[in-house]
Amino acid sequence: MTSFWTRINRRLQNARQWYEGTPERALDQAYDAALMIKAIEDEHFDGNPISNIEKKYSDNTFAYFQSELKKYLKIAEIRLSEFKTSRSFFSTTDPSASARPGMSNRDRERTEITLEKLKFIDDIIDRYKPKESTSLSLVPISQTNRTRTTSLSQNDLLAEVQEKKPAYSPEMVPEDDSILDKTGVLPRSILGTLNRIKRDLDPSSEQQVVQSFRTTKAKTLISIRFLLLLIIVPLLTQQLTKIFIVSPIVENIRHPEQAQVFLNSELEEEALNDLRTYEERLRFDSMIGRPPKLTGEQEVACRAELEGGAVDGATLPGSTISLSGEQVRECLVRERAVELAKENYRQGSNAIANVFSDVFSLIAFAIVILVNQREVVVLKSFLDETIYGLSDSAKAFIIILFTDMFVGFHSPHGWEILLEGVAKHFGLPPNRDFIFLFIATFPVILDTIFKYWIFRYLNRISPSAVATYRNMNE
Repeated sequence: MTSFWTRINRRLQNARQWYEGTPERALDQAYDAALMIKAIEDEHFDGNPISNIEKKYSDNTFAYFQSELKKYLKIAEIRLSEFKTSRSFFSTTDPSASARPGMSNRDRERTEITLEKLKFIDDIIDRYKPKESTSLSLVPISQTNRTRTTSLSQNDLLAEVQEKKPAYSPEMVPEDDSILDKTGVLPRSILGTLNRIKRDLDPSSEQQVVQSFRTTKAKTLISIRFLLLLIIVPLLTQQLTKIFIVSPIVENIRHPEQAQVFLNSELEEEALNDLRTYEERLRFDSMIGRPPKLTGEQEVACRAELEGGAVDGATLPGSTISLSGEQVRECLVRERAVELAKENYRQGSNAIANVFSDVFSLIAFAIVILVNQREVVVLKSFLDETIYGLSDSAKAFIIILFTDMFVGFHSPHGWEILLEGVAKHFGLPPNRDFIFLFIATFPVILDTIFKYWIFRYLNRISPSAVATYRNMNE
């Protein structure tokens, strides 16, 4: 009992330390976001604010920088607000306390670092406020190099946001001039070819190609690693919690003698049909001259059961009398009934355990998503580039495959099997009315979403893929 309370106190102390570290953690995250903005300015805009006044980059490239700027500014503002709010609840180092006598050198250094970070964050945020122009404090070279070599390589992999709304600066590209809505005199493919030739003739194109390759490689590795994490962590959580936590608790609470054998009437009907089929098979074997036989243990158990009661009006006097065919069949049927009862009891306990273990699995999945927000954005960008980078015929093939599979003519059978499997997983009786209602509504909604996506996005990004899809569908 003492060790138990000791562990509880230790966990409470760890939780308290984590909560008390919220202001410092929020300030560090806001500072990292400001460093990311500064790194983009130094690397791509010669230390100037992120804008496209000089038309240095194309619309699509600048839209990427614009989305990065919006994201990091939002992170910095949110974390800075969290820092200010949390300081009113937790006891932390006061930046203004540097003027007080008796401070240790460590506290004084922490105060100076905090003030420097706050000043740098404010300078970055004020730099992009509308109708305001403030001076920019330079980042220490060591910090800038550290950011470029560590976090910049991954944070530059964030997704290219499709909405092109102006962000924090009037010099940026307006929403009506986005790459998806832009039209011109020349076809977009010809303009793309000319831009590619211009890029190939650029002396710095080799460095851009190398940098693009490194970015793509890092993005692929991060995406694959995060996909495996999304699959493995929930599965392991579901299995481990089911084996070591939920199943033992269910077995201790649900006793075989008192618990109901069948969770629902569907399982009971299946067990009765199985028992009936087994009994008819034994009778059929006896009629064709192949009577069932008992093993040594089965025969001893059968005699022990029959010696205590009457069978066909006669009582077995002892173990020397051989069993009749009807008695053998009755013993085998009884043994099969006991096996079916145990099997259905295990299925019921397993279904109850599945409910709680799946809840733990969903919680683990949500935690992975919340903790790895940057990886989610990188994965979204990777999937977008992979899907939109396919050829027109490949896009049309994948669209037809998924639409026919989920909303096509034969899809109701698949949905029916899937819903019955889910109901069996949780120990619920398959409700035919619900299944038919689901099949009648959900595929229609899914088909509408597919068509809207094709009309709204794919038709703008790749019109030729839509034309190929229509030709293949016809």
